[in-house]
Amino acid sequence: MMDLTKARILISNDDGIDAPGIKILEQLAREFSDDVWVIAPSMEQSGAGHSLTLRRPLRIHKRDERHFAVDGTPTDCILLGLQQVMRDNPPDIVLSGINRGGNLGEDVTYSGTVAAAMEATLLNVPAVAFSQYFSGDMIDWTIAEKYLKDVLATLVTTTWPKGVLINVNFPDHEANGGAEIKISRQGQRKIGDHIAERLDPRGEPYYWIGAIQSELPEDKKSDLRVIEQGNVSVTPISLDFTHYDTFEKLTKALP
Repeated sequence: MMDLTKARILISNDDGIDAPGIKILEQLAREFSDDVWVIAPSMEQSGAGHSLTLRRPLRIHKRDERHFAVDGTPTDCILLGLQQVMRDNPPDIVLSGINRGGNLGEDVTYSGTVAAAMEATLLNVPAVAFSQYFSGDMIDWTIAEKYLKDVLATLVTTTWPKGVLINVNFPDHEANGGAEIKISRQGQRKIGDHIAERLDPRGEPYYWIGAIQSELPEDKKSDLRVIEQGNVSVTPISLDFTHYDTFEKLTKALP
């Protein structure tokens, strides 16, 4: 169990340090603790996944004593945050988000928001990724603002193993009677991406990756179903990708 009133909290994201979601997350975190730090990308890094910047130097821009912008990926931010900026006084927990848009199903493999939590987890710091799903043209942050504190307060009453992060998604509407916090599985929906082909001024083709072409899974405990029903999805994500049934089969099959 973690006492958030005494916790040092590090916040990051993939939408950038000036994004609305990270400002909301910082404000809510400060209702728990007065020891809140922000180390986030200087520019949007959506879709960066768990990528590191290896072929150019990184710069940390100090905005004030506890706000730092990094000209790199979310993973870079956590790595530099834990091993450089906060190395003498590391955080007790890392919170990533609030992402503009859901991180559901296979989104977690692309998401820089989840990747920030993943990097913290690899460095043995408990981490939670937060995302606000929306399906229309405009995003409404009020559901995240309403439920985030309760979700976080509940999560820290327990512990989760090393190598596991928590992925939280807020719906864009509330179920009748209000949203419930549901423990869910990572869903699967992807059947392709919408690819738009265009021509540049010289007549050469270029391509723009658009929205996922998907279908809703039948699994009622999947994160996708939970969000569709207007509830808050909480999914524990393991960093161990090993498929153990196949591991056993291959072990027996090979000499």
